[in-house]
Amino acid sequence: MRKDRLMKTMCAVSAMGMLLTGCGKEKETTTAPATAAVTTEAATAEDKQETTEAVSETTEETTTEKQAEGEMVIPEGYRLYWNDEFDGTELSEEDWNYEEHEVGWVNHELQEYVPSSKYAFVKDGELIIQPTREVDAEGNVHYTSGRVNTQGKHDIKYGWIEARIRVPQGNGYLPAFWMMPLQEEYYGQWPKCGEIDIMEVLGNDITTNHGTIHYGEPHRQNQGSYTLETGDFANEYHTYALEWMPGLMRWYVDGEMYYETNDWFTAVEGEEEKPYPAPFDQPFHVILNVAVGGDWPGDPDENTPFDDRGSMHVDYVRMFRKKLYNEKVSKPVREMVWKEADATGNFVTNGDFAQAEDLTDDTDWKFMAQNDGVGSAEIKDGEIIIKTENFGSEEYSIQLVQPGMPMMKGKKYKLSFEAFADEERQMKPAITAPYADWIRYLEDTPVKLTGDWQKYEFEFEMTAKDDDRGRVEFNMGNQGSTAAIHIRNVRLEVVE
Repeated sequence: MRKDRLMKTMCAVSAMGMLLTGCGKEKETTTAPATAAVTTEAATAEDKQETTEAVSETTEETTTEKQAEGEMVIPEGYRLYWNDEFDGTELSEEDWNYEEHEVGWVNHELQEYVPSSKYAFVKDGELIIQPTREVDAEGNVHYTSGRVNTQGKHDIKYGWIEARIRVPQGNGYLPAFWMMPLQEEYYGQWPKCGEIDIMEVLGNDITTNHGTIHYGEPHRQNQGSYTLETGDFANEYHTYALEWMPGLMRWYVDGEMYYETNDWFTAVEGEEEKPYPAPFDQPFHVILNVAVGGDWPGDPDENTPFDDRGSMHVDYVRMFRKKLYNEKVSKPVREMVWKEADATGNFVTNGDFAQAEDLTDDTDWKFMAQNDGVGSAEIKDGEIIIKTENFGSEEYSIQLVQPGMPMMKGKKYKLSFEAFADEERQMKPAITAPYADWIRYLEDTPVKLTGDWQKYEFEFEMTAKDDDRGRVEFNMGNQGSTAAIHIRNVRLEVVE
């Protein structure tokens, strides 16, 4: 949640460290570990875990039903560490801290976080976080929301962390169930300290949940996403969980694992990396909040509700932990896979658009409309035609990309293509690094399109570290026009 940077195309994810496109659920999924019903009360410290033994095995179906009802179940091999069922009349300040932050504190968000039970309160067995919108006599709009955490009260190093939540719906909302270290300064300020996002659901895309870790210097992130086949996350309650072990993290929705990763690092720039699995080898605490506006969700609009539809409802938060963990783990070694150029020296596949490929999958070309962007793309007669109905709130709201570009330090490259538009307008091509904090190997460069085919060429030198997962981008959103764009003969090649 605490990004401190502009998120570029969050729908660019993969199974083992952020595949470059697609916000859908992975085709191959596994279920959560077998669970057992619990009849004892929650222990409030690790030395009380012995009292929370599982009393009966359950089937996957029974477990899912009990989770839906809010009944406590414990993953096999785990013990209850701490929980809050929000059964009281107010939020316990023995368990939770209210946070206070000014407008724009991170990510250009619009809300002020105020430490008040007006914005984060317990009602009918739930924690409710309620954003508000107020307009003063001069017409100035002010947004307020709630943010609470367990820092210094309930921190955990490794475990199963779970919550059952109903999220708000509406443009500009970004609810989050996430974790930060007890001591951010241990490895250094964000992102060196690490961040774990268990649930983030955009208010304008309430069928997809994102699970992410942030780490490193420079900043890196690994992310997986889960899209519901039916229903949504705003009008129904769903259970979100993280299984965190030394050197491995897994994310679950309603007991179904959809993403795992074991590849991360942290370092001070110019120094050696800290021993793996740093920074995720220290106690973290839970945070719950609803952000309004900002770089990723965009701003609220006249249809954004600020009543109960705009609130986040948390049925419970639970932490489970194993008795013992083997912390002697080694960092996985990733071998780079370098894409080879075709016979003409072009790294772009189907750059001549001779094949009418699927533009929705994660292979070669992919068209994306996001952040209020509405459009379509079609390959026809040796060109791709991008039509826009709404150019959205971001330049990347209408976007054509191809991942897997091999970017080698010290080499010079040339990106070239031909394009025209139905009316004069602008677009911005770029070569980007989705796995390296979205740095630009070729900066987003505005080009003026006319009604006639023109050729555009850009040369640049690769000065960053080797990257076998660069990406060609054409950004066509929020640049003042919805005129259709035609592109052909796209090439990325090494020039000596």
